[in-house]
This record gives sequence, structure tokens and C-alpha cells, in this order.
Amino acid sequence: MTDDKDVLRDVWFGRIPTCFTLYQDEITEREAEPYYLLLPRVSYLTLVTDKVKKHFQKVMRQEDISEIWFEYEGTPLKWHYPIGLLFDLLASSSALPWNITVHFKSFPEKDLLHCPSKDVIEAHFMSCVKEADALKHKSQVINEMQKKDHKQLWMGLQNDRFDQFWAINRKLMEYPAEENGFRYIPFRIYQTTTERPFIQKLFRPVSTDGQLHTLGDLLKEVCPSAVAPEVFWDQVVASDTENVLCLNSRDHPQIHRMDCSTGRSQPESKWPPSPPQRSPGPSCDGETQVPVTLLIGIPPYLKPSLEFSTQTHSNGVSVTDN
Repeated sequence: MTDDKDVLRDVWFGRIPTCFTLYQDEITEREAEPYYLLLPRVSYLTLVTDKVKKHFQKVMRQEDISEIWFEYEGTPLKWHYPIGLLFDLLASSSALPWNITVHFKSFPEKDLLHCPSKDVIEAHFMSCVKEADALKHKSQVINEMQKKDHKQLWMGLQNDRFDQFWAINRKLMEYPAEENGFRYIPFRIYQTTTERPFIQKLFRPVSTDGQLHTLGDLLKEVCPSAVAPEVFWDQVVASDTENVLCLNSRDHPQIHRMDCSTGRSQPESKWPPSPPQRSPGPSCDGETQVPVTLLIGIPPYLKPSLEFSTQTHSNGVSVTDN
């Protein structure tokens, strides 16, 4: 993975065009204009929205301002989910720009964690890094790093510095050749149709007979009803043109393209993408959900552990790193 620098760079610099508007019931001294921003998929909302906060505070009285929070179509947006994961779960079938509503009062205590400072985001981020390294390396790599390495990892993410981040993160992605992979693959499977926040289990990268596991093997073991057998993918082929990834299906040898900036995938013959068609289908928990087609991105950053967000449309499962 660390050798695929062009792919990693493309995914890292993936952006989501976003329009922020102030909630209509917020009290302002004059009209609040919308604020447009290209959000990095690999970051966190509360880490990259200082300009949004300052923009709307200019039209509000100080006494009417409390902790900022965001929502999309009535759903509060969890700041501790990466932006790309939030978009894949909630809005990937919507037209761009992504329309997010900004609030400064009535904080939804039951739905969101408070985020009083960037120190809280850093603590969450480093906790995830340590959890993933415990699964991959028995915490040996992260424990051998110095405090300045931890800080460089965090500052690379905070300041959107790809080279600064990967100078440290590559150590977390390496393993001795004789081990043929990590101890376990850190992953989480998110679904929009269940009350479970995510599915997370121990999964080894190599089978007992020495065969390398694919993403399809993981899904068949952990969430078999989420996808039809014929859409398991066993290859991810990077393309250095048009900022896309090409995916080859084992049972249907058809190339799909994924736009790295939006995370959307369509068969080559139907590019650019058309609006997805919805139809009922199974989910991991037996609830109704649309059939899932795998949309696989190279995991770009963080722990790094894979997070698969099961979307409620024909583009199904998106892989993002959190």
C-alpha cells in the first residue's frame, strides 16, 4: 500500500463541494449568506470548519452563540466520523454541493458528543491509531514511536499535509515480509438502516491454508447478507488518469470507475454517473435495504483501519479510512 503513492495522494486530496447555510431559526443581525467550502474526505468536520464558524458569527450577537454543530436533512453530523464517511452514509446519492445546516444553539445532547477544542479531536484520532495498531502489530509500532512522531502524524492531518502525514503513517502500514500481513485487519462496517453504529470483528488477512483474503472474503464472513455473491471484488486496480480507481469483479469482468473526489462509481459504459435507482434488498440485520454493489477506495490514511459504509443505494459499500 505504501508503494501506491499516486493513488494515496489522489484519495488524500479528494474533496466534497459543500454549501453551509445557517439554520433559519438562528437570530442574526443581518442576512447570513451561505458559505462554500471544499471539504477534505479524510478529515473531520470540526477540524476544517473554523472559517465557516467565523463567517456566521459575524452576523450574530455574541450572546446567541454557543457550541457549533452541523446537520444534514435533519440528521446531526457526528464530528468523530471522517467527512468522507458521513457523506457516503448520508448524502452520496444527492446532488452536489452537499448542503449542510449550521447550528449555534439547541445542541442535540443525545445524538452528538461535545467537541470543545481540537485537543478532543486529537485525542480521539490517536486513540483510533492505537486501537488499530494493537490489532495489526500488538501495539509495537505505535509504542516505539516518539512523542514527536505522534505529533507529526496529527499535525499532518490537521494541516492537510500529505507528505508530513505519510512520513510517519507508512510505519503503521508496514510488516515483516515473513509475516505475510498484519495480525488482524482493523475495519468497521457502517450501515444506514440499522441502530448498530458499526460492525467490528477480528479478521486475519491470510486464511489457515495460506491464501490471502480479499474484501469479498471479509464481507462473506462478517456481513454475508449485505451483498450478493456475484458482486464480490478481488482486485483494486489504480489508474493514474482522470483521478479514478478501476475495479474488476471476479464473476463479472466489468470495469467500474470511481471518482476519487466524490467517491461515486459507475460502470465504464455509463460514465459520467447517472442517478442511482433504488430497489428493496437485504441488510446485515434483516431489515430492508437496497442491493449492494461494492465501491472500493484505497484506504487513504489514519490508523489506518478500513471502514466500510453500506449506503442505501445501488453504489452500496464505500471503503473509507477512519
